[in-house]
Amino acid sequence: MTKRTRIFIGILLAYAVGVGVLLYRLIGDIDPRYRESAEESLVETAYLLSSTIEAASHDGVLRADTLRPVFESLYARRFKANIFGFEKTRVELRVVVVDRGGRVVFDSRGRQEGEDFSQWRDVRLALSGAYGARTSPDVGGVPHTSVMYVAAPIRVADEIVGAVSVGKPVQSFGQFIDAARRKTLLVGATSVVAVLLLAVIVSVWLVRPFGVFSDYVRYVRAQRSISLPRLARRALGAIGAAYEEMRDALAGRNYVADYVQTLTHEVKSPLSAIRGAAELLQEPMPDADRARFVANIARETQRIQELVDRMMELTALESRRSLDVTAPVALRALVDELAASARASGAVRGLHIEVQPGDDALVEGDAFLLRRAIANLLDNALEFSPQGGTVSIAIRRQRRSAQVSVRDHGPGIPDYAEDKVFEKFYSLARPQSKKKSTGLGLAFVKEIAELHDGRATLTNAPDGGAVATLSLPLADSAPR
Repeated sequence: MTKRTRIFIGILLAYAVGVGVLLYRLIGDIDPRYRESAEESLVETAYLLSSTIEAASHDGVLRADTLRPVFESLYARRFKANIFGFEKTRVELRVVVVDRGGRVVFDSRGRQEGEDFSQWRDVRLALSGAYGARTSPDVGGVPHTSVMYVAAPIRVADEIVGAVSVGKPVQSFGQFIDAARRKTLLVGATSVVAVLLLAVIVSVWLVRPFGVFSDYVRYVRAQRSISLPRLARRALGAIGAAYEEMRDALAGRNYVADYVQTLTHEVKSPLSAIRGAAELLQEPMPDADRARFVANIARETQRIQELVDRMMELTALESRRSLDVTAPVALRALVDELAASARASGAVRGLHIEVQPGDDALVEGDAFLLRRAIANLLDNALEFSPQGGTVSIAIRRQRRSAQVSVRDHGPGIPDYAEDKVFEKFYSLARPQSKKKSTGLGLAFVKEIAELHDGRATLTNAPDGGAVATLSLPLADSAPR
């Protein structure tokens, strides 16, 4: 075993011992905290019963018989109370009332009436006007258990005429103490195992780059001549590949979890609509209503299918780090083709699509993906345009980039949505149908733009409407 390995194991053992000591302190502190909580509750109960007895006592005479029918009914009652996984079915509270001499005049269980309790600590202190509490073995109850008592004085005409002692078997809250101990041990053991596993994984990731450097050192020693630039490029390439692999491993799980959560949230609404329509179709109804519910099921099913298809496309796009094959793409021809295709769908609502005159621009990229991105922007503008509105498409060539702008004259983007429009599954209701889309179209455009080393924006126009812009580097300035 190497020295480095021994040091690493020593650090892990020190951590495990430290967690063990902390757990020991925490487990030892659980029982006192539960007892303090139970005692605080008994104090309030004792003074409540003391005030009840004082209200029933007159002329210095202690009257505790009013409690007898109450506790007879209380002990006979059965119920079910689920308290954090533990079921409680009966009352375990015990009450003893003594006179000023310490003799028991009332016992809720009827076992110790007439006995002398004056020497019990809680009774003795309560009869003197002080706070009294004790924990004693359970006499006549469950063997090997104890009972916690708290006593409160009973005053009539500013004179202590007796005391009421309220008891609670420790067994009744001992099960909560045991459960808390088990959970604490489980959490502690899990954290130790998790940290040890994480330390091993991180150590492997940290040691691996040093192994790469060691390989290069051996390679250098074996060579007669050295090309420093080539050696540096190979080293940087190896380190970059290791970093990308580590980043993907760290982000992969969160990525999948986020997708599953968002997809589940989006599918829940159409599934509820389908289930509701299916339940209603089982009942007799007019043919017109039946046709309407069937159409609703078909529509929501299509919505789920579209959501899944778009999500699969977006997932496949996000997994790509670069374009496999690129070629020069003329934006003017691409925009003219998309505008001609969209005019037919826009004519139904009287929408006009016009392409602003200007210079052509040549970009390096994937023509299919760029067509999808601009088509998504155009479809989005058509959906938010008012009846008979106009959608304008313009190409602007700048020094090192080209911009394709698609503008509508709709309601624009609300202030609360300006920084969310490119998020996955975020969508605004369409002005005409009042329905939302899958919320993946603009996210798709953003991924395509980043894959082409460009960017996508969506802002409000100064005189109304929204402007979506796709910025792409020109073919002569795009990175190779």
